[in-house]
Amino acid sequence: MERSDYNGELRLKDVGRNVTLLGWVSNKRNLGGLVFIDLRDNTGIVQLIAKDPSILPDVRNEYVVEAKGVVEKKDVPNKNLATGEIEIALTSLRVINKAETTPFIIADKSDALEETRLNYRYLDLRRPVLFHNLKTRAAIVKVWHEYFDANRFVEVETPILNLSSPEGARDYLVPSRVHPGSFYALPQSPQLWKQLLMVGGVERYYQVAKCFRDEDLRADRQPEFTQLDEEVSFMDQDQILALNEGFLKKLFKEVAGVDIQTPLRRLKYWDAMDTYGSDKPDTRYGLKLHNIEKEMEGVPFNGFEGAPYKRALVIPGQAAETSRKVLDDLQMEARKFGLKGVLSLKFLSGKLEGSFTKFLDEAHQAALIEKLGLKEDDLILFAASPSRRYADFGMGALRSLYGKKLGLIPPHSFDLLWVVDFPMFDPVEGEPGRYTAEHHPFTRPRDEDLAKLDTKPEEVLAYAYDIIINGYEAGGGTLRIYDHDTQWKIFKLLGLSDEDVAKKFGWFIDAFRYGAPPHGGIAFGLDRLAMILCETENIRDVEAFPKNLQAVDPTSKAPTPVTEDQLEILGIQIKKD
Repeated sequence: MERSDYNGELRLKDVGRNVTLLGWVSNKRNLGGLVFIDLRDNTGIVQLIAKDPSILPDVRNEYVVEAKGVVEKKDVPNKNLATGEIEIALTSLRVINKAETTPFIIADKSDALEETRLNYRYLDLRRPVLFHNLKTRAAIVKVWHEYFDANRFVEVETPILNLSSPEGARDYLVPSRVHPGSFYALPQSPQLWKQLLMVGGVERYYQVAKCFRDEDLRADRQPEFTQLDEEVSFMDQDQILALNEGFLKKLFKEVAGVDIQTPLRRLKYWDAMDTYGSDKPDTRYGLKLHNIEKEMEGVPFNGFEGAPYKRALVIPGQAAETSRKVLDDLQMEARKFGLKGVLSLKFLSGKLEGSFTKFLDEAHQAALIEKLGLKEDDLILFAASPSRRYADFGMGALRSLYGKKLGLIPPHSFDLLWVVDFPMFDPVEGEPGRYTAEHHPFTRPRDEDLAKLDTKPEEVLAYAYDIIINGYEAGGGTLRIYDHDTQWKIFKLLGLSDEDVAKKFGWFIDAFRYGAPPHGGIAFGLDRLAMILCETENIRDVEAFPKNLQAVDPTSKAPTPVTEDQLEILGIQIKKD
């Protein structure tokens, strides 16, 4: 069989042509003397018309057919179809394969539960919207290759079977048959390998890299994901950001038809946190946090004791309609982010109202009204915490909640920025002197902060940068440590013993003894980029066969038990409860 055209590409210019089309029956309507069939392939839908129904075999939805006919102009165009100005007058229709009744309707708008659609993902993929998402994802990869090939980068594949190393999440382990009791780990990222490529003189590496992390899932996270991974030698942070802004400009122009203005603005980490309550702020709308530490100084409220970080959020036009139940729900949301609770006041008839006013004298109330620039019917939410992060993140969660609730986010818009100057370390709560790496242990401290490694590690900033698009971290990277002594010192600050360092990373940092160049890189999340450009909030919408929130593949039902013979070969015994 040989098609002459793709269904979704036919237009008025094709009127009068004989065509042969292939595809699936999307819909059939029998009007007595006329039968209409919508025929779908991966380019779209075209309407077939049988003026003589006797030429039709028995045909139903999702049958695979070959249609032959003549392109005609429609009397009444269908504005909802790209091919809506024409139709195909059938001369013959042949059934290639039959189909049983599908468990849900194959259409962009489906009321089927996601779990049902994932169980029959091969049917779900016939929905034009999902195929559009896959095409968008492929277009992103195409631009990636074109741009970095043109910038002298070399694509290099790195190993999938790796040494297990601490990189922030649990590893997926693969048992070795040849070495019983030993395991490979699937890569959380190609981090160590791409740095070794820089030591190896590759200078400009890139890769579409499959990565794996055994962590709890959510709408924008999968256990296996794809990175657009990159590393480059002899570039400083400004040069790396400029290079990748060029990629983003090309990407948005060619895939979304959007011109983004470069250079992108940069927001320092703590400015982002204190202003938006997030290190990945959605800056398409206002609702900024306010530091009210000065205005609340001396307020005799027990919840402020030992809680120096105080933040306020003003929600316009919500005071009068905010009920006690709504405020209780806000309390629950704030507690998820480490806050003990959230206080509220209402600004009505020119004054503050609420039970908390009994702790505020006239001077405190006046200072608060002036600082927040309050207007009639404003709702004020505020909280205090001994942790700057908790104070920011908790109020940032409420900001995000109201941004969506009030419809403040403009549709079909893209907002890009860099968040830079991240802290090098994150202090371990309740354990003074203990730290974890804010990004990863190979991140290079800023040159001006190197002396603080020995005195005030918590104040050390890093050469680290995240690209934020519409409130999502779409990618992130750092400059890397490239000398042996500094890397060893960072490991020690993170609480690793000499034995731990030698065992887990000795093979890696030994390479720095042999002339490692200055280098850095970035990794974009392909899945998240596709999700953003397809304007969906569900990462499963841009993957062909995703896992569900229980990390199960609904189509194949993996993971599943294996046979005792398979386990015995690997020297593994399953512990039974």
